[in-house]
Parts: sequence; structure tokens; C-alpha cells
Amino acid sequence: MQPETAEAPLSDHEIALIRASVSVVAPLAEDMTVYFYAILFARYPEVRPMFPPGMDAQRGRLLRALLRIVDLVDDPESLVRFCGHLGRDHRKFGTLAAHFPAVGECLLAALARYVGHAWTVDIAAAWAKAYGVIAQVMIRAAEQDEAVRPAVWPATVVHRVSHGHGIAEITVRPHEPYEYSAGQYVSLETPWWPKLWRYYSVANAPREDGTLTFHVRAVPGGSVSDALVHRAAVGHVLRLGPPMGDMVLDAAVHEDLLCVAGGTGLAPIRALIEEVARRGERHQVDLFLGARTGAELYGVNDMLRMAQRHHWLTIRGAVSHEYIPGIRGSLPDVLSEYGPWYHHDVFLSGPAAMVMSAGETLTLAGTMPDRIHHDPFETPVLSAP
Repeated sequence: MQPETAEAPLSDHEIALIRASVSVVAPLAEDMTVYFYAILFARYPEVRPMFPPGMDAQRGRLLRALLRIVDLVDDPESLVRFCGHLGRDHRKFGTLAAHFPAVGECLLAALARYVGHAWTVDIAAAWAKAYGVIAQVMIRAAEQDEAVRPAVWPATVVHRVSHGHGIAEITVRPHEPYEYSAGQYVSLETPWWPKLWRYYSVANAPREDGTLTFHVRAVPGGSVSDALVHRAAVGHVLRLGPPMGDMVLDAAVHEDLLCVAGGTGLAPIRALIEEVARRGERHQVDLFLGARTGAELYGVNDMLRMAQRHHWLTIRGAVSHEYIPGIRGSLPDVLSEYGPWYHHDVFLSGPAAMVMSAGETLTLAGTMPDRIHHDPFETPVLSAP
């Protein structure tokens, strides 16, 4: 697939206008997204069935995407990559090219209302131009994607294991071939909550039988996670969106790898380690697992068995809120104790606060930022509670 390219790049003045307007509207951003969807559904009621009955998560997703776009507006290459991901991912909602003008109209109307007296003709023109570039990239990416693969993949649950503490391991078999890379994440929809999609990392490298395993923790108020942990059973059919994420093994340049996983963040890390084993490459892998208590340090025995089979894999577990034999402390602190790691490619996964702190610790100790890999913070994989 050819990479998307953005035409008509924004000038420095237009970028400054967009960022200035966002700084004005930022304190009212949540109210603005409520207003945006209200006028979108009022002016274009035909789009309402595309969205779930409860809109809280959807409004948060829009807000995160807008903030990310503004953050990348002076980085055309990253902006195109991000918007390309959005375009491909939005196919699962039934988004068509004809929907983009309506969204753009209502977005500018919402911005104008909440920017207030600071809104000018020049700001409106800059936003219109920026939205045009974004829409162009998303539409092109969706059209290219449509030519080679489905928008969604039905997948039957074929195995389920409970790990306690609200964590379940769920394995599905897609009804059509599903190509992805170890380390990527996938959006899931359950039959109990139609149109509610949540992101989960695949916990295995690609298998010959085509199955995918997900580690899901039921979170308070999490409709989808609760359904997956407590209701999903063998035979139920879920739906998968396209694979996303760039935290893949091909991003590494060093032979030595440092993998750091907190909680269910073990899922993509396990997939990466399986991929190292599958390829038979000469990597030395140091894996650090972290949790608040020893009971929550799940997956250790499974990874220890893997280390027994592969001499290049070293595993250390750490707990931060319990006095037990072994390593005690937060993962960033433990990494400092066992470093330095500046000759390694680093893969981080888990709670956003841990990923950010570990990344800062490693950077201060000499690891180059472009050698630290993790999913983007605006994805629910990292930002969920």
C-alpha cells in the first residue's frame, strides 16, 4: 500500500492561528464536543445510527483525536500517518466520504461558538484548510484499505481462561484471514454493546491457525471489558477492527531488547517475545514485569516457562505496594537500578503513567528517544484506567 501524502501543507501563520484558538477553547473542550455532536445529529440525523446510544466514550475519542492532530499539525509526516490510521479505522463505523463535509461544517461551528469573540475569518479559513487536508488523507486511506481487506472481521471465541483479579484471557478465530504484526492492538465490539469499540493488544505473534488471544481486565464502568471478562464464552461471536500501532519488532535496530510491562501491558510484550522466538533472530531480551502486589503479577509463570526454552530471555518481576521476597519498587525505579539500557531498543506497555515515567527515566540515563517504543498516548490502550 502506498503511503498517504498530505497536499496543501499549512503555513506557519495558519498553524499558529489553529494552536492559538485551541488554547482559548481548551478549558471548554468537553462542552464543545457535546455541542458538536448535538448539532451534527440535529442537522444530519441520518448519521445518528452510526454511533452508540451512550456518547461519553465517543466524545472523549474525538477530543483525543483533535488534540493529537493539533499536536502534529507542524509535522506533516506524522500527521498523515495518524490520519491514515483514523481513516482506515473509521471504516468499521460505516463512515463514507459523503459524511466528511457534514462533520467539517459542524466542527467549525462548534469551534466558532466556543472560541467566541477570538474567532476570526482567518482562523476559520485555517481550520477549514486543516480539516480539508485531514479529510483528504482519511478518505484516501479508507479507499485504499477497502480495496484490499474488509472493514470488520467477525471472530468466534474458541477459548477462555480466567486469571482472577478481573482478568480474562480470550482467544478468537476470525472468520476471514486477519493479518497483523506482533505488538499491534485491535478494536473489539461485543454483541452485548453494539457500536461500542474498545482497544486491546494481541497477546501472541501470528499463529498458523489464525487465532488471536487478548488479555482483558474488567475496569469499573467498562461495559465492553466487563462483558468480555464476565459474559463472553466459547461460541460467542465478536467483531474485530483493523490492526493498529507501530510498536513492532521491525522498529528495532539493536540486537539487545528491553521489554517493560505493567499489568495487562504484558499482552503486546509477550507477542513481541514470541515473534523473536518465531524468527530465530539473535536478540537478547530483558523483560521486567510490574504490579502493585504479588497476586496481581499475573503471567509470570507462563513467561518463566518461555525463558526456560529460550536462553536469550531474562525475566524479572517487581511489586511496588507489598513487601515480599524479590524485587520491590516501581518499574521506573527498578530500571534505573538494573541499567544502563542505552544499547537497547525499549518496548514499553502498561498504564500511561508508568510508560511516561519509565520513558523519562530511560531517556535521562542515555537511551535515545527514538529507541523507546510504545503505543501513542491518545489510544485507549494506554489511557484507559
